[in-house]
Amino acid sequence: MSQEFAVEAGAVAATARRGDQAAGLAAAKDIVFGSFAGMVGKIIEYPFDTVKVRLQSQPDDQPLRYRGPLDCFKQSFKQDGIRGLYRGISPPLVGAAAENSALFFSYNIARNLVRKSFYPCLDKEDDLPIGALVFCGAASGAFTSFILTPIELIKCKMQVQTVGIPRPAIPGMLPSPSFSAGTSTARIHTISPAKLAGPIGLLGEVYRVHGLKGLWHGQVGTFLRETGGSAAWFGSYEYISKTFRKWRGRSSSTAGEMMAAGAAAGVSYNFILFPADSVKSRMQTEAIGIRGDRKGFVQVATGIYRASGIRGLYRGCGLTCMRSAPSSAVIFLVYESMKEYFG
Repeated sequence: MSQEFAVEAGAVAATARRGDQAAGLAAAKDIVFGSFAGMVGKIIEYPFDTVKVRLQSQPDDQPLRYRGPLDCFKQSFKQDGIRGLYRGISPPLVGAAAENSALFFSYNIARNLVRKSFYPCLDKEDDLPIGALVFCGAASGAFTSFILTPIELIKCKMQVQTVGIPRPAIPGMLPSPSFSAGTSTARIHTISPAKLAGPIGLLGEVYRVHGLKGLWHGQVGTFLRETGGSAAWFGSYEYISKTFRKWRGRSSSTAGEMMAAGAAAGVSYNFILFPADSVKSRMQTEAIGIRGDRKGFVQVATGIYRASGIRGLYRGCGLTCMRSAPSSAVIFLVYESMKEYFG
């Protein structure tokens, strides 16, 4: 009897180990596939993101430097060329890999937990209700926001470093900016007279001046954007994909359907809580050594609204939604294709 019990216990333990290994492998695949998909999408969208941040970071107390997205693109390209539009891409590439791997990883963990806790009777092949998937998306976004804020902080500072700086007469030389310390424009830039700081230099300077807490400046905006946006991102993708599959009477989606669902998801992600992103960008493009107390999320949001109204909070939204559609379509296509090909 004891021998039979030992054999049975050994079989149960072996099954548990195989389950843990399978779960670990699935998590590793989510991280790798999500990272690669995120980097591909970021390369596609980054010039548009640079334009968006420059539009959002314009001060309220001075005439707007850019008349709109197209004017901002023209001025940016004229001043810095294509390289300038990709300035600061190294942190966002890392960020895109971290963001998408964390999103897909945590989303699938949330789905498994919700299935086991609230829908234990569902078959493995059955989809969770859309409401549950939206909740899982929100949970994954909330988790990811804490990883993303420091990366976005450095990215935003790098994207506005050359704004308002005239082209140097001698290649390789940057003139010293002639901003007064009391103007809002001076508070946007984080450049030195001799050389533009790189991501490591900016990271060290933020830490030196504001400590570890300073790296999460703008966390409230990132949290709101990622929580609401990810709920819309995953919810829209799952709903549209499910509608396509039901309409065609098939259990899998085609590449075109994945891209269509992903494009719609990208637009919904950015539009839902775009004002939170505008406030975050304004906060994160302040100069590192700004005098006085740094304004919080509510203060910055109130200031933008009083100066420019709702339109100010949605400055750059059209461009952002336009660039997010192809980027998000590619992200989901790459992720789903890798998941299907590699198992």
